Amino acid sequence: MYNGLCTYLCQYSGKTTLLKILAGKHMVGGRDVVRVLNGSAFHDTQLVCNGDLSYLGGSWSRTIGSAGDVPLQGDFSAEHMIFGVDGVDPVRREKLVDLLDIDLQWRMHKVSDGQRRRVQICMGLLHPYKVLLLDEITVDLDVVTRMDLLGFFKEECEQREATIVYATHIFDGLETWATDFAYIQEGELRRSGRYSDIEELRSAKNLLSVVESWLRSETKLPKKEPPPRPETQARRSSPFDASPFRSSRHMAYYR
Repeated sequence: MYNGLCTYLCQYSGKTTLLKILAGKHMVGGRDVVRVLNGSAFHDTQLVCNGDLSYLGGSWSRTIGSAGDVPLQGDFSAEHMIFGVDGVDPVRREKLVDLLDIDLQWRMHKVSDGQRRRVQICMGLLHPYKVLLLDEITVDLDVVTRMDLLGFFKEECEQREATIVYATHIFDGLETWATDFAYIQEGELRRSGRYSDIEELRSAKNLLSVVESWLRSETKLPKKEPPPRPETQARRSSPFDASPFRSSRHMAYYR
């Protein structure tokens, strides 16, 4: 059974925050508020330790200095990094290196953003998973590599019965990949369900045209008024009240 789940969350909907909550990186409410694979996403650390739950986001290459003991942007080769991950099936590793067209001699302090992203994706997929959360990881990939990667994800779902949640703004090639679809706008779930059950998707030539029509219709709706802000408490008297710099952040004093 193909268990892939494609999730589209448009701007201002908090897609990264939502995926990180599902990945157990943020705690929300009590132990049973967010559950993945019959466990608490935040509290059941074994979900991540066992590799059952995996998260791959777009900020990894810029904000993380190392993966375990392996630096990401020092004077190291891609081979040093990829082969530095323990407990990997060599067949799976070779397949990913070939699929992502990685040159094992790349030096990580010299590669482009797209090349670094390929190494990132490869390392993130080396170990099999039951649930994979993807936060727009294909933005730096060329068309051929991106389509090959989507093909790999489809195989993962069909052959290993993995579930993949993919948040993206790039819709090319998703028509034959996704089984379920969620459209979220400004934090609200506007449309969701099986891909084959959404009327517009059954009659459209591609997913992009459908999402474009949804987004254009959203722009015609009146914008929501922001919630009223609580009354600002009276400020304490300060000797700096007469200063011309009082309104700046470092000179403001509040209760």
